[in-house]
Amino acid sequence: MTKGQVTVDFVQRAMMNAMIDDPTHSGANASGPLSNLRVIDMSTVLAGPNCARYLGDFGADVIKLERPDGDSLRNMAWRDPRDGTGLWWKLVNRNKRTVVLDLKNEADRSVFLGLVDDADVLVENSRPGTMERLGLGPDELLTRRPSLVMTRVSGFGQTGPYAQRPGFATIAEAMSGFASLNGEPDGAPLLPPIALTDEVTGLAAAFATMVALHHVTATGVGQVVDANLLETMFHLMGPLASLFALTGEQQPRLGSGLPYTVPRGTYRCADERWVAISTSSDSVAARVMDLLGVGDDHRFATFDGRTEHRLELEALMTDWCAARDRAEVVATFDAANAAIGPVMDIADISIDPHYAERGAVELVDGTPMQSVIARLSATPGVLRWAGRSLDADGDEIRESGWH
Repeated sequence: MTKGQVTVDFVQRAMMNAMIDDPTHSGANASGPLSNLRVIDMSTVLAGPNCARYLGDFGADVIKLERPDGDSLRNMAWRDPRDGTGLWWKLVNRNKRTVVLDLKNEADRSVFLGLVDDADVLVENSRPGTMERLGLGPDELLTRRPSLVMTRVSGFGQTGPYAQRPGFATIAEAMSGFASLNGEPDGAPLLPPIALTDEVTGLAAAFATMVALHHVTATGVGQVVDANLLETMFHLMGPLASLFALTGEQQPRLGSGLPYTVPRGTYRCADERWVAISTSSDSVAARVMDLLGVGDDHRFATFDGRTEHRLELEALMTDWCAARDRAEVVATFDAANAAIGPVMDIADISIDPHYAERGAVELVDGTPMQSVIARLSATPGVLRWAGRSLDADGDEIRESGWH
């Protein structure tokens, strides 16, 4: 499949989904369940703006504050070949109005404080202490607007010996334990090839913001939300901290494997295509053992047994897949009701029927992008526009604020 064909598939499918999901066709409430929320997004690049994006996707009125030279995300990585705008920018700052303000300028500072007076949420990701030095820390802003939720997204949190370090996802991935688990046993620790930490931290910050807003509804009292990259990734480690504290054991690097589930990983088929296989339940594992011809072998009857004989079982799985084309491997697993999936790239996704039926890609201002992250049956999210041009709403906001 050519690059051009992939683009056409994405655009055509997104256009079809736009017709299906457009509120004018489905009767959905275009205002969204959070339409009563006013959110100031003065954060930059990814994690903070992602937090505000999730709120905006469900109807919040989000005003994106940018410095005079604009958010660096506008010019980071890939650009839309049609207009030169950064694709990250279009996605992460969709559903937001945008205004340029220099908070060291008195007139712009006055506009900002006017927005704070009627805001429900402020999202910022300056290095800890920066807002305080500007006279815009929690003491000042929550005194001015007691019901404000001030969501602060940073690398290491607002306190602690690392608080003043530059906060980047790469560093959080290294220091959280995540990178140490990724890679082949004898290879280097690996970092994720996507902005994983920024995406997950944005979700965590949005969740925490909604918890804080629930408290405001009950009490009228705002608060500070302290979300950070390091601890978000540390939470993804599951019970590994408990395991080490109680036993001294650490999970080793196993490539795509897991220490407690065998076989589990990616396997090459005869046609050089790959599949991913999981046996994370006894019933599924029993069916896979039958496919491999070792269903009666007591060594593979339990999780502990399969783990103990990891190398032998992984070799059986590798050889079984290598002797068959991927279509046969997938069909055989499906027929046995065992867990399998083809390893898909974006070109595969662009023509996949499940993604298409779910409307996972929408066309927003002519640009295909991921749809809302979760589907609500009564109050669905709505994608109204992609990230806008610099200061697109500036005149209106400076003149009229939220109105």
